[in-house]
Amino acid sequence: MLPAFDNSYIRLPEPLWRRQAPSPLRNPRLLSLNRPLLDELGLDAAWWSSPEALAGLSGHAVWPGADPVAMKYGGHQFGVWNPDLGDGRGLLLGEILAPGGQRLDLHLKGSGPTPFSRMGDGRAVLRSSVREYLAGEALHALGVPTTRALALVGSDEPVRREGVETGATLLRVADSHIRFGHFEWLHHAGHHALLPVLADYVIDRHYPECRDQPEPYQALLAGIVERTARLMAQWQCVGFAHGVMNTDNFSISGQTLDFGPYGFLEAYDPFHICNHSDHSGRYAWHMQPSIGLWNLNALAHALSPLIPVPALKECLLRYEPALIAHYDDGMRARLGLRTREDDDRQLVQDWLDLLQKGRRDLPRSFRALSESTVDDLLAGVAQTWGEQKEAAEAWLRRYRERLAREGRDEARRMADMQAVNPCYVLRNYLAELAITDANKGDTARLEELLQVVQNPFTP
Repeated sequence: MLPAFDNSYIRLPEPLWRRQAPSPLRNPRLLSLNRPLLDELGLDAAWWSSPEALAGLSGHAVWPGADPVAMKYGGHQFGVWNPDLGDGRGLLLGEILAPGGQRLDLHLKGSGPTPFSRMGDGRAVLRSSVREYLAGEALHALGVPTTRALALVGSDEPVRREGVETGATLLRVADSHIRFGHFEWLHHAGHHALLPVLADYVIDRHYPECRDQPEPYQALLAGIVERTARLMAQWQCVGFAHGVMNTDNFSISGQTLDFGPYGFLEAYDPFHICNHSDHSGRYAWHMQPSIGLWNLNALAHALSPLIPVPALKECLLRYEPALIAHYDDGMRARLGLRTREDDDRQLVQDWLDLLQKGRRDLPRSFRALSESTVDDLLAGVAQTWGEQKEAAEAWLRRYRERLAREGRDEARRMADMQAVNPCYVLRNYLAELAITDANKGDTARLEELLQVVQNPFTP
């Protein structure tokens, strides 16, 4: 079944987009369909396996109702303003309505050159496409707002990066592809008359509750601040490192967007840098919350023609309390705590410090807490923690006392923790194995890994 398109973004003024037909891939083949997402959207998997679907997924045809455009935006890249950005290797095909009435973007990544490609080939390679496909499902299963992908297509198209790789396309599904950089570009390019046009569109589509507020644009910024704070807190709670937190990679709707050299923390290191191009550590894992605020400051500056400066500051001041509240709630849940106490944040931090000193695996350590009673953990502390025995024992005793004040049943506590602490986390080496096989035409490992990351809490 072909999705029925209802395209609203192209009704915005043309400076924000350019029509562009996709470029066909050479000898395309469907590698994977995201069947759980198809089911959620009420789409027929049989049709999505058809030649008609493949033609649209690979750039050989444009589906009826689709109207492909490349979006124009700018962005601060590693803190430096760049006005010459836009969709350089992807096209917004249009929007569909989910069964619940939600409007979703369909975006074809790797679809060839656009007016904003800046001399690039407009292609995506299979390696990065597989990584994005898996990351979106991994984060979604962990409860983190994110773009996802509906289908992955491979090909014989040669694409030169560091070496010659094969081209691929990824059909991305998102609440929105509007970025902080859209507003920044309008502001810095002097298109101030279009700022309220785009802001009204974002309010109507993503923040309808702001429409009835006395100051709708101020309410919009406050809503974006809140969603961004929540997203940054969730990244920190699950140990996700984005790697390229440029303002053009930040979604106005609060979803994780644009996966580059991402990673999930393994041995706990808050100073971890997953992007080998990030020589200064600007986007190191522990810097993510402050970069979220930096990006919001850039957005606030872009909205300054619409919102008075005191109101901008008031909105930005909401960020830190919201971030801390979401982070504290998330980490309490990971430790199986239902009530709030003033010392909880220190208990969490001392646990993380313990993991850092011992170079302990972050997800495995939290999962281990969820699979044994505290008494059993204390009984095995010498064998498990070695040189850290005394520090671990002291922390476990504090943890036991904290749990006792809640009067929680250990079995209930463990079950609740196992529902938020995954037993499986996407590891880079597993993704690389799936990529290697997929490049040889074997997608069995990819499909197996996909099912695992979609069900991370099930042993």
